[in-house]
Amino acid sequence: MVALFIGEGRRMVCWGRVAVLCAAAVLMLVGCGQKAAQAKPAFVSAEKLPEKLAKDGTSILVGDPDARMTVHLYEDPRCPYCEEFETTGGSPELREMMLDHRAKAEYTLASFLDGRLGGGGSKKAVNALRAALEEGKFVEYHEVLFANQPEESVDGYTDAYLLELASQVKGLGGPEFRSAVKNMKYRSFVAASEKAYEKAGGVEEPEGPGTPTAVINDKRIPMKYNGLLLNRGAFANLLQQISDKPWDWVATSL
Repeated sequence: MVALFIGEGRRMVCWGRVAVLCAAAVLMLVGCGQKAAQAKPAFVSAEKLPEKLAKDGTSILVGDPDARMTVHLYEDPRCPYCEEFETTGGSPELREMMLDHRAKAEYTLASFLDGRLGGGGSKKAVNALRAALEEGKFVEYHEVLFANQPEESVDGYTDAYLLELASQVKGLGGPEFRSAVKNMKYRSFVAASEKAYEKAGGVEEPEGPGTPTAVINDKRIPMKYNGLLLNRGAFANLLQQISDKPWDWVATSL
């Protein structure tokens, strides 16, 4: 049984165990494929993953730029489903593949929940994440923010709280970062990222595709299968199959 919830502008499919497994079966690719003859040495830790601002000025790229699998994620810092994806869902599996050079991630950070729920926590968090990127600490700070996400309705990402969380990231929280957080230095990035998110929804979803949304090698996981993002095992299997035979993923009809 599948239930589609549209709450406060975010959209996520809520799946039971059976539905998740059925979705995984639908998306399963046939064959084991062939791996590269010689893999690059794995990154020692997530903190060592390369990170930079994309040429479009709105996406943040993390991981080996030569990795042949690209997972583009759309997230809002206040979205509880994004928190579930990042902490207990599929994100840890994606991180392992990034550490092994098999995948890279692109993040488009939305802030639409501020308009739905009131307040400015999403915008403040996106601004702080952009400031962390400037310090080379996006990966670590992104993880800390979602691990300590306030209740969605509370608007808890205040300047004080964002700076408090920054103290958990070694090397983050200096004068430039603190000033960027307090003064919303990257407000133009915040606005541009939200517009990029809305554009990603196309004509059918002018307010955006919902969060979290994943586009893998330019093919989006449809909304009806989005529960895969929250099921760590199912998402890991999907990523592995795409890594083994990316051409089959491109040809898959969803």
